[in-house]
Amino acid sequence: MSRPIPHGSGAPGPVRDTRPDEIGTSEEPEAMTTIPTLTHGRVTIRPLRVRDSRDLDLALAGNRSWLRTWEATNPSGMASSDVRGSIRALQANARAGLGLPFAMELDGRFVGQLNVSGITYGSLASASIGYWVVQDAAGHNVTPTAVALAADHCFRVVGIHRLEICIRPENAPSLRVVEKLGFRYEGLRRRYIHINGDWRDHFCFGLVGEEVRDGVLDRWVRGQVPLGTGRVPEDAWDEAAVPLPVSPHG
Repeated sequence: MSRPIPHGSGAPGPVRDTRPDEIGTSEEPEAMTTIPTLTHGRVTIRPLRVRDSRDLDLALAGNRSWLRTWEATNPSGMASSDVRGSIRALQANARAGLGLPFAMELDGRFVGQLNVSGITYGSLASASIGYWVVQDAAGHNVTPTAVALAADHCFRVVGIHRLEICIRPENAPSLRVVEKLGFRYEGLRRRYIHINGDWRDHFCFGLVGEEVRDGVLDRWVRGQVPLGTGRVPEDAWDEAAVPLPVSPHG
């Protein structure tokens, strides 16, 4: 799910919102969902397309050891290597209004993926954000910038009220991302997602639109995130250190 990106700072610059892209060009003619291309500084998020499959495949293959620890796996043991099929499945999910699949770019180069998933509307109006980035993009603020851009789009355009990000306790660099952006710690979810071959505990962080009326990105780059907002409390670390007792297979 989450990937490491070190912290950086700077004065807020313009966010470019280029002409929205429909997930569906000549290669996906049935697509209907509009997903924007958003840029801040050197970082861009844009719609993930089938033609990204080669870059995606190369990024995953070249960063296998970097990504394996945080990679979602299938508890049944079945795995698919069909990258084009995976992209089409994400696009179908987007057409159903349930997700927003983004490619992440640094200086115009594909460096990772960000997914807004589990979108619900109505009285809940919520979604989750997950992401990964290649190792050589670390140190350039790709992940916090991409998450902030996506979050602002969700709050301002999609009509999402609450966003959450769930992170393994062992993933210290990604915990710094949510702390930088001011996602609040909300609790420990036991054996929540199957990662790297087993069910793993995750810390959950949330943010609602009313907390960031001026924008997630603007608040971060202006240094206005309340100190300690995304910090995990000590008692939560103590809780996470004790594995959940599970019954043996019978």
